[in-house]
Order: sequence, then structure tokens, then C-alpha cells
Amino acid sequence: MLRRALRPLAAAAMLALVGPALAEEPLRFEVDPAWPKRLPNDWIMGQAAGVAVDAQDNVWVVQRPRTLTDDEKAASLDPPRTKCCKPAPPVLVFDQAGTLIKSWGGPGEGYQWPQNEHGIHIDHKGFVWLAGNGDTDGQILKFTQDGRFVLQIGKQGPQTDSQDTTRLGKPAGMMVDPATNELYVADGYYNHRIIVFDAETGAFKRMWGAYGKPPTDEKLGPYDPAAAPATQFRNPVHCVQIARDGLVYVCDRTNNRIQVFNKDGSFVKEMFVEKGTRANGAVWELALWPDERQSYLLNADGANNEVRTLSRDTGEVLGRFGRNGRQAGDFHWVHNLAVDSKGNVFTTEVDTGKRAQKFLFRGDMVLRKRAALEGDKR
Repeated sequence: MLRRALRPLAAAAMLALVGPALAEEPLRFEVDPAWPKRLPNDWIMGQAAGVAVDAQDNVWVVQRPRTLTDDEKAASLDPPRTKCCKPAPPVLVFDQAGTLIKSWGGPGEGYQWPQNEHGIHIDHKGFVWLAGNGDTDGQILKFTQDGRFVLQIGKQGPQTDSQDTTRLGKPAGMMVDPATNELYVADGYYNHRIIVFDAETGAFKRMWGAYGKPPTDEKLGPYDPAAAPATQFRNPVHCVQIARDGLVYVCDRTNNRIQVFNKDGSFVKEMFVEKGTRANGAVWELALWPDERQSYLLNADGANNEVRTLSRDTGEVLGRFGRNGRQAGDFHWVHNLAVDSKGNVFTTEVDTGKRAQKFLFRGDMVLRKRAALEGDKR
């Protein structure tokens, strides 16, 4: 009788021991292996170096046609070597079903197209922003959704330093703050700063480095997970995201950390992610979860090749999906991610990954309506 009575207690103790390991992830996703659909015109995608979602939940991808091998673009050679394929335009727009609905991009009059496309953002007014991290890239471009040029901030040319406010240094990503119409730039692969401009005029507003200090270009040496946290951003400063509560989140990629600031650049806190990563960093991209509180950060990690769900408050890892591989749902150098109004996640891959993927949100969380987001324009 005593043995029988103790059985429930023993079972309860085992559950208590393994409880945290069995805790259900707050967000669950399932890859859509049929997304996107085959591109028309025998087009093929190169390294996919940015993804964004607009107010209509269309998905914008910027890709690098010049990264295609001769084998991949053999139909475009003179004479053609095979029946397929040809480089697609740099900017590709897909609907939710994965059908290509628009494409454009490349050199044109009045602006300097990037040597190496890197990052795309659709702002609250519908403008399209593009960056580049080629050897001489130091500019951000602004277009309408039909590809009409609007504004260039910075210029191509020899790289300078993190004190130069007339140009950028291989910028990696950007976001416009709907509350102020200011453009925040993660700058970048050469410079070591966040820099802010007026999104209408391109006028310089302010900038800062790690911990809100003036940016410097001091040589930090290789990352060491056992060392004290670096006092400056390492290259690349890879992303910037602005939450509705006014906090600014920065990807200090190869320092394996997220630094958080107020909009004036004053430092709030830092959160480390996969601190032992010695490759090319664990914090490649961030996206804010579209519930009312923006409770989570989604984190793309192209070194460990996974996407994580992080607590926005603490940085704690609450879930993850993906691994290094070539099958649907795997990643090779997952570089960027974006989330639509329904919680679906879109990713892009560089190096030899050269693709975009869609992950369907499988959950019952109440999401904030996109219409309410649009109301934030005022």
C-alpha cells in the first residue's frame, strides 16, 4: 500500500525535475515548402540579403544578381550554355501565396546603386529603403514601391571613419521611426555606430556607438567569449529595430549581443545570445513580434543557422527552429527575417543559401491588427 501511495509523489517529482525542458515554446512555426513559387522568365535568385513586409503583407526581398555563378546564370551568357537560368532583378515582391507580383532595381539616373545589396525596409509611408555593403558603398537609397528614385543619403567612394556624417561605411540595415520620421541606420560593415537622419531631407540628426558613447574605430581583435564585454561595437553593426515603446534594439553581431537604447542614444541595457559563438556572430537580425506588447524578439543567427524566440525584456531564449542544412526549414547563413501581421516569418539566406523561406505561425496568440499599426502614423 505504501509503495502504491508513493508512486504519484515520485511521478510528480520527476515532472518537477524535467518541467523546464518540457515547457512549451510560446511561438511555434512550420515551414511552407512550396513558398515562394518558381520565378518567371527563367529567373533565378542570388544571395538573398534582405526581407521586409509591407502594410498589405506583401513580402519584399532584395537579392544579389552578381553573386550567381556562371553555371547558375548559364542561359544569360553569350552564347547561352543551357536553357536556364538568368539573374532576377534585385528587388522582388511576393504575395502571401509566393507569387512574384513586382520586380525592379539596378543602376539608374540620379543615384548610386550599391555594389553589394544589403538590407531592405518598407517604412510607414510605404517608401522602400535599400543599403549596400560593397567595398565603396556608403549610401542609403529611398524609392517608391514602383522603383522611382526619391532620395540618396551618403555616397559611394573611399571609406572614411565613424566620425564622418556626410556618408556611411558599408551600412547593413535601416528602419524609419513612424513617430518622428527619422531614419536609423546600422552602420555597419566598416563603421561602428548607429546614425540617425531625417527621412524626408536626409539631414544628419545624431549618432552613437556601444553603450551610447561616441563611436570609435579602435581595433578590438578577435572576439573572446571569456573576455569582458567590448566597449565598442564590432563589425558588422548589422540591424536596428525600434519598438513602439521607444526602445531601440541594435544587432552587435560578432559581439553576440543586443544593445538597447532610448531614441536619443542613451544606453538602457544589453542582452547576450549564444555568447560562445566564435564564428561570424549570433545576432544577425531581429524582428519585433506583432502582438500588442511586442513581447518577443525573433533573432536570425547565420552562424548557428537557427531562428530564436527571445523575451524582449530579458533576452532569454524561449524557443528556436532551424539547423544548418539544405532542406526546407534548414538554413545556410540565414541573414534576415521579417514577420507579417499574422505572425508568419520570412527568412533570407546569403553565401550559397540563395533563397527565401516562409514559416507559418502555428499558435493562437492574439496579434495586433495591421490597421492599428497604420494608425501609429500620426
